[in-house]
Amino acid sequence: MEDCTEAGGISPLIRRYADRVDLVIVGGGDGTMNAAARGLIETRLPLGILPLGTGNDLARTLGLPLTLEEAADVIAAGHEQAVDVGEVNGLPFFNVASIGLSAELAMTLTGDLKRRWGRFGYAIAAMRALARARPFRATIKSAEGRARVVTLQIAVGNGRYYGGGNLIRSDARIDDSILDLYSLEMTRAWKLALMARSFRAGEHGAWREVRQVRAEEFDVITRRHMPVNADGEIITRTPAHFRVLPKAVRVFVPKPTSSPP
Repeated sequence: MEDCTEAGGISPLIRRYADRVDLVIVGGGDGTMNAAARGLIETRLPLGILPLGTGNDLARTLGLPLTLEEAADVIAAGHEQAVDVGEVNGLPFFNVASIGLSAELAMTLTGDLKRRWGRFGYAIAAMRALARARPFRATIKSAEGRARVVTLQIAVGNGRYYGGGNLIRSDARIDDSILDLYSLEMTRAWKLALMARSFRAGEHGAWREVRQVRAEEFDVITRRHMPVNADGEIITRTPAHFRVLPKAVRVFVPKPTSSPP
């Protein structure tokens, strides 16, 4: 058995042993799953998830139990689902990729903060990021056209959950072959506190300050290069090209239950 202490080494390990194994089991959080994505896309090996992270948003999206024993039972049952993967500048993400406030949050949410405070670390990091948040200018391009915006954040979702249980959109799915973008076009970050419940329910698009667009591809251009956060990790910078890879990865999920007529 080989040790893979660095998350970035997971995909090379998957490729190395692809012809000797039938499946891949990864224990960790969303950043660890992100590190395995490229290897899974290339080898088409199915993924078993042991949700050992802080947010576990991919596990939530897939309806996986969050206890280790029950998650292992799902893998043993062997029921698979093909899911989409998002890409930004050629780099994969499962949940969401964003520019602005969430990227600042990702840089603030250190490993030490997560180890010490667990899920409460998100709240602490969010307060720190909000205190430093400043609007930025960007151009969003999609099949719907071009929009010039002043925004606190642009987020592009592939899955359903992000940020420890927020919904990217109430009807978002990880197998619908579409990306969901929202842009927070407000000048004062404190107003986000009033929208907290809307974010948890995926209904933030009802606010007039929030732009929502659905498309298979997006381009986001900013006046200065800005970091892009994908699944909790900074992986690239703007300009950013987003696209969806339909049904790119197979994952073990709970068997669907049939309801009586």
